[in-house]
Amino acid sequence: MDHNRADAGDLAEYGYEQELKRTLSAWAVFALGFATISPVVGIYAVAQLGFVFAGPAWIWAVVVAFLGQLLVATVYAELSSQFPITGGVYQWVRRLGGSRLGWLVGWIYLASAIASLTTVAYLGSGWLHMLFSDSALSSTTHVLLGVVFIAVALGINLLGVNPVKHFLNAGIVAEGVVSIAVSVFLLLFARHNGFGILFDSLGAESVSGGSVAAGFVTCLAVAGWAFLGFDATTQVAEETERPRRSVPRALLRSYVFVAFTVMLTSIAVTVALRNPEDAVSGKTVDPVFDAVTQGLGSWSGKPFIVVVLVAFFACAISIQTYIGRAVYAFARDRQLPCSTQLARVGERQIPWVSLTVTAVLAGLGLLLGLNGNAAATLISFGSGGFYFIFLAVALVALYARLRGRWNPAEGEFRLGRAGLVINVLAVVWLLFEAVNIAWPRAELAPPSGSWIQVWAVVLVFSALLVIGLAYVAVAKPHTRLSPTLSNDEVKAL
Repeated sequence: MDHNRADAGDLAEYGYEQELKRTLSAWAVFALGFATISPVVGIYAVAQLGFVFAGPAWIWAVVVAFLGQLLVATVYAELSSQFPITGGVYQWVRRLGGSRLGWLVGWIYLASAIASLTTVAYLGSGWLHMLFSDSALSSTTHVLLGVVFIAVALGINLLGVNPVKHFLNAGIVAEGVVSIAVSVFLLLFARHNGFGILFDSLGAESVSGGSVAAGFVTCLAVAGWAFLGFDATTQVAEETERPRRSVPRALLRSYVFVAFTVMLTSIAVTVALRNPEDAVSGKTVDPVFDAVTQGLGSWSGKPFIVVVLVAFFACAISIQTYIGRAVYAFARDRQLPCSTQLARVGERQIPWVSLTVTAVLAGLGLLLGLNGNAAATLISFGSGGFYFIFLAVALVALYARLRGRWNPAEGEFRLGRAGLVINVLAVVWLLFEAVNIAWPRAELAPPSGSWIQVWAVVLVFSALLVIGLAYVAVAKPHTRLSPTLSNDEVKAL
């Protein structure tokens, strides 16, 4: 209780009252981060396309993406220790880069996060259908099952923080223990290829005009999708005990553990495939599922689907959790239309209105699933949008660090002199990867897609930026902030 009073007093220094229930331990925050990044969801987002563009050597793109994003996660950890406030990137950019920029970054972050919930529900619904039926999945059924995902995620979140913790713990068991156990089994008892195959493309470069480098760079754009979501831990800072210490540690631990699981599974799947050439040609549509069922036997199909479903549901629940908090933080500062309602906290001390509204918006996004090409556009932006946010945060942090507006030494997680070097390297990595993901590639668009699918990330991001700038110019949300701004914030207005 002493810690809770101290945390509430710390929060009061930023001008906020303790409204949310502060009961999350460091383990619970770790579980939220783990479920959001999700090794199972991540590996399924990368494996099939990785084989197509780089062959078995695709795992090295995963390694590079892991190292690049580790730099970003470290910058985020230092920021979260300095500013233990719900709202994450919005709060950081607002305080270090000015209120207008904070609003724009927060706006694009919310759009990307809602798109990611829609994406997880859309992808997970395919597995839900596989559990009960072997028939073809129609677009209407696909959308309806996606609604089931979002409804379950919302329902569990509305029950309160404790039920969320229990479901996320189940997700860790399903994803971590089972993924690692299956991977170790495949490596020891079901290996059909030597480790030398990990350095072979098996001719995958033909998709990229015969260039191995071009295929690897494309694969790297895809691999970046596997390392999103570690910032979810920062959104529950006001519900975490000793957040200056617990949040940054949970962020880095969940990221590293997920990355280890993803890379272990990637290697195991690659060496266990009986016909890796079929994965490169596209004949094998799901190399992960094939490797597992070939290695363990056909009996493992349904149990494996259940494990994957638990992972997808845990991911959807965790995304719903942090989106609701992000909207609540925005609304609490009167930055959105209907802010009074969106900032409402119920008897269970959760932002139930924000949770409900974001679930409805994510559900409406599923309607794009009635058109497969539109769904692909949504999925592309769901990843690309986050990389633009990562870049904006890293740039603002670097600028504030160099100008002396941010002193990381005040947080409990401190990198010392290494912090500046890591921050610079994170900016360099993100400049490359953001452009790489947004780069218009016909080979990443649906076969029947138009130029809109090819330019999806750039077009959607540009549209959101224009809408955001127009809202800032007309509504001037930055002028509604409470008078408890810091001196730096007042100067930035």
